Amino acid sequence: MKTIPNIPDIDKDRVVIVGGGFAGLKLARKLSKDNFQVVLFDKHNYHQFQPLFYQVATAGLEPSAIAFPLRKIFQSTKDLHVRIGNVDRVEPEDKMIYTNLGSLSYDYLVLAIGADTNYFGNEQIRQHAIPMKSLPEALSLRNTLLANYEAALNEQDPEVVQGLLNVVIVGAGPTGVELAGAIAEMRKFVLPKDYPELDFSQMKVFLLEGAPNVLPGYSDEASDKSREYLKELGVDVRLDTMVVDYDGETVQLKDGSSLSSHNVIWAAGVKANEIPGLPDDAYGKARRLVVDRNNRVRGQKYIFCLGDQAYMETEKYPKGHPQVAQVALQQADLLATNLPKLDRGESGKEFEYKDKGSLATIGRNRAVADLPGFKFQGFFAWILWLFVHLMALVGARNRVLVFINWAWSYFTFDKSFRLLINPKPKERPSLKQETETEPVS
Repeated sequence: MKTIPNIPDIDKDRVVIVGGGFAGLKLARKLSKDNFQVVLFDKHNYHQFQPLFYQVATAGLEPSAIAFPLRKIFQSTKDLHVRIGNVDRVEPEDKMIYTNLGSLSYDYLVLAIGADTNYFGNEQIRQHAIPMKSLPEALSLRNTLLANYEAALNEQDPEVVQGLLNVVIVGAGPTGVELAGAIAEMRKFVLPKDYPELDFSQMKVFLLEGAPNVLPGYSDEASDKSREYLKELGVDVRLDTMVVDYDGETVQLKDGSSLSSHNVIWAAGVKANEIPGLPDDAYGKARRLVVDRNNRVRGQKYIFCLGDQAYMETEKYPKGHPQVAQVALQQADLLATNLPKLDRGESGKEFEYKDKGSLATIGRNRAVADLPGFKFQGFFAWILWLFVHLMALVGARNRVLVFINWAWSYFTFDKSFRLLINPKPKERPSLKQETETEPVS
């Protein structure tokens, strides 16, 4: 296989980072200031802000407002190279990666490719439900909702119309809860104006969760208040409810009942992405890569792993850290400090996660905040949610765009990006094919 061109061999150690998410981007930005050559791989040419995918999906934000071109970030950075492609496999003994662009040697390899939607082996659900782990998937959800409302205008059968209007969200974590709140508000404020011929009082929004409470992992106060907010918005929340099948029109539940919907959103779990080539003993629970307190992959001297893909057991987190952005950012920050030390043969500082709290919003003026030693809900939690997410965006332009869009939506009760833009769909491979052959980066 040819070597990837235009990446020169220079008198610096080469750090290859796979994944331009929260961890990969932060590590690249910090290492670029040290004496390393950095090569950043991603399958997209942009960094995407995952916490606001649901707002793109519900027409509250345009995609470019929560995405930022990787090359723009590193325009003036010396010895940093961005490549858009898939990493097919790793050869640890040769210190090589093999991609669709060619092969490349490394001195250090950092894997930060995160996690993807987990369908728990159900091919039927994977084929018909809508995931939301990327910007294209958020756009696909927006397109599906709008296309089905357009189709409902041309149907006379009440049962078919009902299925086209209904929305079923599976999984009541932050993504599911925030989606349910946003769609419920669209049903109340936006859709009746766009489609006056349809009776949206008949549209139902279901939120299904297999656990006994919404927002598992949050405090009881946050969970109870979130459920109360959802009820105020007219969301039908069903706990201890398992989905066993979905054929594109009917959701089958474990208790034998069913729900009619052409709009099923799957937010019920994630699984770590994998790159072939690492030995089986490098993997732990849920196929996450086992790492030590320096984020070095088990059995590997020159390979590290960050974020959702990494599994690290500590005294405080004996079952591994939560798969959230703060863990990824803190691990990247520490590795950026440790890697120069490790390169010199010194010991690095051990990772210790500092939980800064959790936030979730459920429509306008409603949010829950679980902060260390301090919990509150309501309007001030919503203001805090807005501020934290606004400041976490990459780029001043994106912050301004998002703030303007939020202000417009707040005062007009309207959303401006209800565009039905359907690219030519690609056929999905089977679950078996995806498991065996799909390259991930």
